[in-house]
Amino acid sequence: MKNTLLLLLSLLISVSINAQESSTLIKGTVIDGATGEPVIGASVIIDGTTTGAISDFDGNYAIKTSLLGTKKLVISFVGYTSIEKQIELKGSTITIGETKLNSDAIGLAEVEVIASVAIDRKTPVAVSTINPESIETKLGTKEFPEILKSTPGVYATKQGGGYGDSRINLRGFSSANIAVMINGVPVNDMESGAVYWSNWAGLSDVTRSMQVQRGLGASKVAVPSIGGTINILTKTTDAQKGGNVYYGIGNDGREKIGVTLSTGKMDNGYAVTFSGSRTTGQGFVDATSFEGYSYFLNVSKEINKKHMLSFTAFGAPQTHGQRRTYREIEMYQKYGGIKYNSDWGYLDGQEYNLNTNYYHKPQISLNHYWTINDKSNLSTSAYVSIGNGGGTGFLGTSKDTDAYRRSDGQINFEQIRDENIDAAELGNGSETILRSSINNHKWFGALSVYDNKLTDELTFMGGLDIRYYLGEHYREVEDLLGGNYYLNTTNVNQPDQKAVVGDKVAYYNDGEVYWLGGFGQLEYTKDRLSAFISGAVSNTTYIRYDYFNYTPGEQKSDQYNFLGFSVKGGVNYNLTENHNVFFNTGYISRAPFFRSVFPNYTNDGNKDAENEKIMSFEVGYGYRSSKFKGNANIYYTQWKDRSFTRQVNQEFTANLLGVNATHMGIELDGRYQVSRKLSLTAMLSIGDWTWDNDLKNVPIYDQNNQVVDSVNVYIDGLKVGNSAQTTAALGLDYELVKGLKIGADYNFFGNNYAEFDPTRRNDSEDRMNAWKMEDFNIIDLNVRYNFNIGTFNTTFYGNVDNLLDVAYVSDAQDGADHTAQTAKVFYGSGRTWNMGMKLKF
Repeated sequence: MKNTLLLLLSLLISVSINAQESSTLIKGTVIDGATGEPVIGASVIIDGTTTGAISDFDGNYAIKTSLLGTKKLVISFVGYTSIEKQIELKGSTITIGETKLNSDAIGLAEVEVIASVAIDRKTPVAVSTINPESIETKLGTKEFPEILKSTPGVYATKQGGGYGDSRINLRGFSSANIAVMINGVPVNDMESGAVYWSNWAGLSDVTRSMQVQRGLGASKVAVPSIGGTINILTKTTDAQKGGNVYYGIGNDGREKIGVTLSTGKMDNGYAVTFSGSRTTGQGFVDATSFEGYSYFLNVSKEINKKHMLSFTAFGAPQTHGQRRTYREIEMYQKYGGIKYNSDWGYLDGQEYNLNTNYYHKPQISLNHYWTINDKSNLSTSAYVSIGNGGGTGFLGTSKDTDAYRRSDGQINFEQIRDENIDAAELGNGSETILRSSINNHKWFGALSVYDNKLTDELTFMGGLDIRYYLGEHYREVEDLLGGNYYLNTTNVNQPDQKAVVGDKVAYYNDGEVYWLGGFGQLEYTKDRLSAFISGAVSNTTYIRYDYFNYTPGEQKSDQYNFLGFSVKGGVNYNLTENHNVFFNTGYISRAPFFRSVFPNYTNDGNKDAENEKIMSFEVGYGYRSSKFKGNANIYYTQWKDRSFTRQVNQEFTANLLGVNATHMGIELDGRYQVSRKLSLTAMLSIGDWTWDNDLKNVPIYDQNNQVVDSVNVYIDGLKVGNSAQTTAALGLDYELVKGLKIGADYNFFGNNYAEFDPTRRNDSEDRMNAWKMEDFNIIDLNVRYNFNIGTFNTTFYGNVDNLLDVAYVSDAQDGADHTAQTAKVFYGSGRTWNMGMKLKF
């Protein structure tokens, strides 16, 4: 027995030794061929097996295998061209060294220069990047901004729930104070600063990556990045020939079909990529059916080694029903729950929408990239955007009353029509009609960036930002609702106009904006230290044209000029290979928005409008290891001399000047790569955003721009509303078997106060905060499965959002006594789902 045990032990030792001798260790590093940065999460697989590894936060990977002989090592990552290497497995260590993955898109590196993409452990800003795999996998039925909801400082909602009606706040600031750029081109409205996401409802189909730079951001152009900067990079031209088709379905009749085709780079230096899609559905909210399209075309031409041209055109025409009116919680409970929409009814037995939005805002650009020499480059983008569209609603006597509602809570359009028919028989016009509010625009611009490596450590970058914008605003008769005409009394050039369908009514004016900006930056990099200082200056010119309130020859306002500037600086220091710290600070003097200069729909400009002043600083810490990536940062932003207007009623407007606010907070986020198959993510953001001062004797103007009254505003110490000040997230991604990945995301939103009208805070004894909405939690699930159908690589996507069907208030307006009973709200979406399949060729 003893001898037998010794023999078995000897055999086990022998097998173990032989196994160790035949075991091969494959080591290497994956880096970005353009930037030299590590590629995190790249897949390194021995072809034909399930043996492989995922590159860590330093781009390193290690594979241990007992296989022998000649094998093929496949290194790949979404957005890069895959590389195959022949290796000989002999039972010893194989060091591959650095493998450079090049972008699978032509011209991407040049676009990133214009777009000011931040680089990890170098650019001293708080940044989060969403890669195309995450966008494809997790977007589901969520609106585009909602893909960012697990990002620190972000609060994104669908608002009323219509297709494309989502909004986003960053560190408590609305989109008017967040610079949104597509391929480096600013898209914030030139008059109001707002971003209308319905104009870009199909943009996710052509988005390559999305980067959120919180705070002042790394952008060099003169943009209003108070809360942060959202950089969206679309596809350029695919370097490889091929394409894909996509088909998907979802809740409430959602259906989507899309196609992408690419020639790859041809022998003549040209490359062409086209993408298109169509999305339709009924909408989760009642009466919000939609039809949306997206298209994308890129044509690139490599002229020679020094020059490349790239032409890009994309757009997303759409039309959709809306829920625009906030309602009391009691009204939702009375009329069917969170899907209830009070903005529709029936006419002749057919669904009839009070609010329908329709818009098309294509963007066309021609980019030229010039490699002057091995130290300097010039990247120039000339662009044009022609937007057309608007939204419908009531005009005339308000019929948003119980007297004009049916027992099911919907608008009684047939009663309104019958009353208009009766008025027509007496020779009178319609009392209430459906109008379209039209907002067309023409936008032309050019952005040119020159960079020069002055020394090995010092780089200069500078450029010009030129823009021209003409916005056309008017209302037109959409439906007389049974009447013969609508009596319009607002046009001094045509008094008592009997307007019919297609006629302009109510108002007709244009806003003209000229923008000329210049910027410069010095960047220093040596060993572990990187630092920058930058400055920008811009002149904004506003002119208003009014065709209803003034006679010909008097319709153009004076010219109003505002000089703005910004100064920013920051430093990042890599303490070790694992630890880094950064600091940034800046000061912005920003021109007031168009409405603050012309607050009362007349050409009499506001001479008291002042530049808004923003001072901000931030400190941060980062940790990187082979398994864990974490960030922590603290920010402080002071906003002074904010100016905005508030409608007191249909006839009067208040112009609030000199409003101050402080936004400060702490943000934490991290990712832990537990194994090649399992990764965990976490985020916590705690903000403290408050108004800082009261206002005395705020003037109230009538329609003739005359001061008719004044009001004191008591908001000092009140919380800024309309954005959750505490958010948290947990995420999990796990590969069950080869090709099959599942994911789950948990999000918490708390400390969220209703939005309130400052002009109604006129009681010095009322220092109560606006109604604080209930905290809520959301769980989303996603699945992604890659497999082959014949020779075609195929991916199945599936999503369930709000898995537990939580009913929650996402947006609210404060009521008279700051409680839930008087607040008016929008509910967020309940459980939704979608699934789709993409076949690549």
